[in-house]
Amino acid sequence: TECEKEPGSLLWIFVMVGNIVRGMGETPIMPLGISYLEDFAKAENSPFYLACLHTATVIGPFLGLLLASFCAELFVDIASVGADEITITATDARWVGAWWLGILICALLNLLVAIPFWFLPKSLVKEGETNEPEETSEKSATPLQENDKNETKQTMYDFIPFLKALFHNPVYMLFICITVLQFSAFDGMISFMPKYLEQQFGKSASDAIFLIGVYNLPVLCVGYFSGGLFMKKFKINVYQAASIAFWVSLLEYLLYFAAYWTVCDTSPVAGLTVSYQ
Repeated sequence: TECEKEPGSLLWIFVMVGNIVRGMGETPIMPLGISYLEDFAKAENSPFYLACLHTATVIGPFLGLLLASFCAELFVDIASVGADEITITATDARWVGAWWLGILICALLNLLVAIPFWFLPKSLVKEGETNEPEETSEKSATPLQENDKNETKQTMYDFIPFLKALFHNPVYMLFICITVLQFSAFDGMISFMPKYLEQQFGKSASDAIFLIGVYNLPVLCVGYFSGGLFMKKFKINVYQAASIAFWVSLLEYLLYFAAYWTVCDTSPVAGLTVSYQ
């Protein structure tokens, strides 16, 4: 009898390390980008710029889902297996798409997009102000550098007390909880909805991914952009924005709750809902 070897591979470690490195590179974009907008943009223009930033963060996943839909139509071993040798289709449960191709393409694009960040200046002028004369900037360069060093040391010492103060801030903690719930619902939809479309409606993996991207993400872009434009035009303050967010979130909850009455018949599954005979 031939010995049977259990399938196994440690290549998933490379994928995990790659995702960790990608996360380390992408994490500073949102906090530093938002901080820059708050510090250097006019108060009336800041909501609109933030809306544009959040819209861009949604356009990225939308394009990523389209790329994933394209890669899912290609066989995983497309580089070594000819099209005439493949005997199954994309709707077959045994089909595995070229998932690795999307990672390579996105990695190359991330590398190209990161190059312009090397040419950004060390300091930028606040919106609506003019540049300082070069002589004044040169004279104040040394004191500014010393002040920056002192502020950095002070920030390191004040970090823990400041973090404790944030954790005891009810408004901040409530916002964190709301954000976690919103992203949990969104990530759950992104993770499980494609498989539901495959099983319930007989869609292929590429079609399910494409439908998720087309039906969900463009409307998010419209919502972010129109919300920022609305706040900029009518100069909405913090309390008014919180009130608007509450009523819109309540309407969203009622619409999602209505989905409980939208029930489809369960597809027959051999060995689960029907017998093998």
